[in-house]
Amino acid sequence: MSNENYEAASRGGTSDKLAEFQDHSRGFLGNIQHVLHVNPAMVPLIVLVASIVVFGLLLGSKFFSPFALTLILQQVQIVGIVAAAQSLVILTAGIDLSVGAIMVFSSVVMGQFTFRYGLPPAVAVAAGLMVGTACGFVNGWLVAKVKLPPFIVTLGMWQIVLATNFLYSANETIRAQDIAENAPLLQLFGAKVNIGGAVLTVGVIFMVLLVLTLSYVLKQTAWGRHVYAVGDDPEAAELSGVNVKRTLISVYMLAGLICAFAGWALIGRIGSVSPTSGQLANIESITAVVIGGISLFGGRGSIMGTLFGALIVGVFTLGLRLMGADAQWTYLLIGLLIICAVAVDQWIRKVSS
Repeated sequence: MSNENYEAASRGGTSDKLAEFQDHSRGFLGNIQHVLHVNPAMVPLIVLVASIVVFGLLLGSKFFSPFALTLILQQVQIVGIVAAAQSLVILTAGIDLSVGAIMVFSSVVMGQFTFRYGLPPAVAVAAGLMVGTACGFVNGWLVAKVKLPPFIVTLGMWQIVLATNFLYSANETIRAQDIAENAPLLQLFGAKVNIGGAVLTVGVIFMVLLVLTLSYVLKQTAWGRHVYAVGDDPEAAELSGVNVKRTLISVYMLAGLICAFAGWALIGRIGSVSPTSGQLANIESITAVVIGGISLFGGRGSIMGTLFGALIVGVFTLGLRLMGADAQWTYLLIGLLIICAVAVDQWIRKVSS
């Protein structure tokens, strides 16, 4: 019994009666609302399982084949990695519109450092990772120190990085054949791994490990609790001893680093280094995060839900394609999912209001 209940019991047990009344008054929908509030990844998981079952019933073995299921993972690996970065930022009640541009620019740096300057591929990869982290630092510094809105900061960074990308690369693509012959390390994430008959890529394995690692860090470390606290109420977090500015800067830096890894994975996925690739990554990452149940208001959600959100998009895309449906149906259904996800989030948030 808690101290409050113990004291109330000594005065006549009114607290126990009140608690009992509140538990009964919650009702069936209230209990569901509470469960979803405590387990934010449950909604996208239910949607993912339901969509797999529906497409499985409609398409049979064509959908449930190892090829189809692994193809979904391969298709969502880039979006999944970028969405992991986006999740960290949105958990702080921010948003990062520059994730796609940072990803592509990091990949271009890796390619140009290797082929234009003749540096070892390992050095070029390290340079690309540093560039992504530096872009994230600038975003975080402007948001945390200068107090600019994240939307405006990352919108500007998106334009700056995008323009720098085209100017630096001269809009030239480095061919897959040249990379395979001279710098296979750049295509590492595209290497295939056979696991129990399922053919996965290193990029898919990296995406899963990244999500699992971030999930553990966010739940089990002080830094992770600070991220949630900053997103929920930065003023209260500051009063409780959290260094809000340092936390925000670290979040944006880590997001930039993850986007740089996504750039490396992008080279492995498409084989070449193209300054025009990944143009929709910022929108796709936000889509995965929202469908995955992370609140756009910050402070609530699970990064596992983001992975489920990315997989939901992959399942719908492949399932409708195998059914021969027009590609526009995919956008229509995903748009409906986004609106429903935000509506469900608003409903669940009433638990804590």
